[in-house]
Amino acid sequence: MKIGVIGAGAVGVGICNYLLTLGSVSELTILDRDVKRAEGEAFDFRHTAALTFSKNTRITPTDDYMELIGADIVVITAGAQIQQGQTRMDLAEINAKIGVDIAKKIERVAPKAILIVVTNPCDIVTHSIVANTGYSPSRVISAGCVIDTARLMAIVAHRVNLDPKNVFGYVLGEHGSECFTPKSLISIAGQPADYYCDSNNIPRIDADELLESVKQAGFEIFKRKNNTVHGIAASVFRIIQAIMINEHSVLPVGTLLRGEYGYKDVVLSLPAVIGKNGVEKILIHPFTEEEKQRLDEIAANLRNQMIHVAKLTGLSY
Repeated sequence: MKIGVIGAGAVGVGICNYLLTLGSVSELTILDRDVKRAEGEAFDFRHTAALTFSKNTRITPTDDYMELIGADIVVITAGAQIQQGQTRMDLAEINAKIGVDIAKKIERVAPKAILIVVTNPCDIVTHSIVANTGYSPSRVISAGCVIDTARLMAIVAHRVNLDPKNVFGYVLGEHGSECFTPKSLISIAGQPADYYCDSNNIPRIDADELLESVKQAGFEIFKRKNNTVHGIAASVFRIIQAIMINEHSVLPVGTLLRGEYGYKDVVLSLPAVIGKNGVEKILIHPFTEEEKQRLDEIAANLRNQMIHVAKLTGLSY
């Protein structure tokens, strides 16, 4: 399998590290407009093949999109970073145009690739790419709330002193402030969260407080090191793995909806079956009336934001 990573920044390099040490990739193309940076990372990675259990992957550093010919998966991490005084919508205007420009260049050489969008705000960038290229919605995936869900699992696991993999739950909606946690879907060791806590003399988990902790987790990391890398890189690798081996894993990725839950023309993170063709299916969960109402609000807000970005950029919606 051939995979391309656009952007040799910290997140892009983190994803490459997972691919080279845990993945099974025959070719890895690292593309950055600063080709020397891409070359430096590639040269450094090449030395690991002699010392680790990584495969003998062919690593190509480049600033030329022609090197992506035949790519099966391309991860887009390149884009502007939010600056002091900027709003999220300022960033959306800039990165929507960057994302579409990158996707069009990829489409010329790898029209059958699956795109994974990491560039923030990833849901708006994903929507912009689908609306302005020939890629089908199922093959343009926002990294979405996979990282937020991982943070939820880790936070709950810490409170109940269990392995995070024994906690189940989702953060859904938008990767950002417009997200929510359906308490009806949270379970611990296969048991409803309240039942587990009560039977083990642990204070019950407040879904609203838990969601706030999840939202703050990224800010707390950013405040200390000025970026978040390991969690998002691992989350993207998880999506890639599901595609590579056709796992049919259920992950809360962002995808453009086409009628699911009554929504159209909006990218939301919802439980989706991920396989070799990208998003194979979006699962329909029996949300409570309150949960569905919150999802309605998030969908309306995101749709309005996307319309606003389209007007500012001249991109199709």
